[in-house]
Amino acid sequence: MRIARRPLLAALALSPLALPALARAQTAWPSRPVTLIVPYPPGGSSDNVARPIQLPLSAALGQNIVIENRGGAGGSIGAAAV
Repeated sequence: MRIARRPLLAALALSPLALPALARAQTAWPSRPVTLIVPYPPGGSSDNVARPIQLPLSAALGQNIVIENRGGAGGSIGAAAV
């Protein structure tokens, strides 16, 4: 019984050495411009909702927001792009 415990005790004793590898710094999200896909053509009511929120969303996230209209097929093309 004592022989079976040694590998377990060794693993438990060395486990704190692995913690610094897990605690590395992460980059801020988002780290690149965000694309907001509107699944309808420009000038429609969905586009009129997306344009006014572009600047406040950009300020809140700290990144540029790119609005991309993907109209056609009743919104299926835009949904597939997401």
